[in-house]
Amino acid sequence: MTLETVSQTRSHAGTQGVYSHRSAETGTDMTFSVFVPDHAEGAKLPVLWYLSGLTCTHANVTEKGEYRRACAEHGVIFVAPDTSPRGEDVPDAADEYDFGQGAGFYVDATQEPWAKNYRMRSYIERELPQVIAANVPAADMDRQSIAGHSMGGHGALTIGLRNPDRFRSISAFSPIVAPSEVPWGEKALGRYLGSDRASWREYDAVALIEDGARHPHILVDQGTADNFLVEQLRTHRLAETCDTAGLDATIRLQPGYDHSYYFISTFMAEHVKWHAERLG
Repeated sequence: MTLETVSQTRSHAGTQGVYSHRSAETGTDMTFSVFVPDHAEGAKLPVLWYLSGLTCTHANVTEKGEYRRACAEHGVIFVAPDTSPRGEDVPDAADEYDFGQGAGFYVDATQEPWAKNYRMRSYIERELPQVIAANVPAADMDRQSIAGHSMGGHGALTIGLRNPDRFRSISAFSPIVAPSEVPWGEKALGRYLGSDRASWREYDAVALIEDGARHPHILVDQGTADNFLVEQLRTHRLAETCDTAGLDATIRLQPGYDHSYYFISTFMAEHVKWHAERLG
């Protein structure tokens, strides 16, 4: 597979790269970023995936996430994909920030006109890991963890819960924990997947746990001043469901923090360290 280097920049004793490739899953060019800490020749480093939220690209966390110092300290590769397919030929809802391009919700769409391109589940779970394995020699694909923010927190939780043998730990900032129950999720899942709500459950962290999914290492940070908390995020639903299931998740409310990267960057180094401890 052909990988184009968009940029490479020296930072925090490592290399921050941005790359693009033609995706077979989405049928579009996809751009992603990878930070690789300096390492001994032949060394293998664990991989932490980070999934971004609504309206974002790979660039938001790459420019504002403040993860590189911690990744260099703990020897962790950091991969940040885009949030959806993009391009003139890709269906979009241009006047809707929470649907279409920039809002893929990490699902494989089944409804037209979205089904051809909106295959972010398969892109993240299958295709991009193959690209990383083939093009990042230091990446230890036997040691992976996943994190995300908001819509990306939803993606991290659901992908991690569906693949507990691949991802050793899951963390999220301000995740949408029960998309089947909130306006953002009902809109996205209904239009991407159709009206059969049973098909939504594999894309809903609360529903997955209710249906038996388990993971031993889950960390969630949620700001109490987040203006989306009550209507869209509903962190308490995840806490209640984990308690009912006997799942020992760490779910923390952080007083005074909002939904922004000021919040994420405050706790990012702690999340990287937490994942590194579980990645070994």
